[in-house]
Amino acid sequence: MSHRNILFQTGRYKEIEQQIVKLLNSQADFLEARTAPSTRAVGDAIQGIISDSFKQILGDLCSEYSPTFARRAMADLAFTDTDGVYYVVDVKTHRLGTAFNMPNLTSVERLTRFYEDDGNYFVLLIVKYATNGIRIKVDAVHFVPIEFLAWECLTIGALGWGQIQIANANHILITETSRRKPWMLDLCDIMLEFYPREIGKISERIKHFERVKEFWRAKPET
Repeated sequence: MSHRNILFQTGRYKEIEQQIVKLLNSQADFLEARTAPSTRAVGDAIQGIISDSFKQILGDLCSEYSPTFARRAMADLAFTDTDGVYYVVDVKTHRLGTAFNMPNLTSVERLTRFYEDDGNYFVLLIVKYATNGIRIKVDAVHFVPIEFLAWECLTIGALGWGQIQIANANHILITETSRRKPWMLDLCDIMLEFYPREIGKISERIKHFERVKEFWRAKPET
């Protein structure tokens, strides 16, 4: 894009992060005793609060807003800014103090198609929180395009074409000066190393089932 991005090449995204922290920490108790232990239930509740208020948080940055998507869609919400730039936002929640987890972010194939247009941004809204009974306390929020995530904290999962994952949600590395072109070139290099390794694994699996087949062929009928 020829012009500066009004969110990520200025400080506006940091203001949004702070407003989301304030919004979530100002909520009355919204959990129930039976659902508070469930990270999924808490995550859904946090996402609902954000979706209901996100257009107001964006304010005059936003020209169009979509708060609902199918569960398997690339985004949980989306908006277009006043420059016509389109953002899809994937809301992720992480409960502090839990064992590390590896949340899926997006398919490598889907991201490469989406990023053919410089006017598209795939954005992660990551909420880190702790629970105390039926209350939550938000410790931090990251609202960044995926290219701000350093590859040191990402990995590729073997699902479909490959899924970009956070390697450990307790350790997220943000590189605010990162630019899309070098990040995407790194993705290409990573995938060009990943696929040959997967071919090697598949070859081993083929050999395994060839042995299994021979075992069952030789086995007498019972």
